[in-house]
Amino acid sequence: MQNFANGSDMPMGLGMALAQNLPAMNRFASMSKAEQQAIIARTHSIGSKEEMQAFVQSLLQ
Repeated sequence: MQNFANGSDMPMGLGMALAQNLPAMNRFASMSKAEQQAIIARTHSIGSKEEMQAFVQSLLQ
């Protein structure tokens, strides 16, 4: 699993939602860098904690 703690461009909300959903975190970590960047880009339009949690859950589908 990659460490995004040092100077990453991962949004805090995404990181927190992934930390609360271990299967989704593992799925994200298994993605290529390009896939991860695409996921990160999609999060910029998310406006609430609940939306972010639902989005992170959708990574498992």
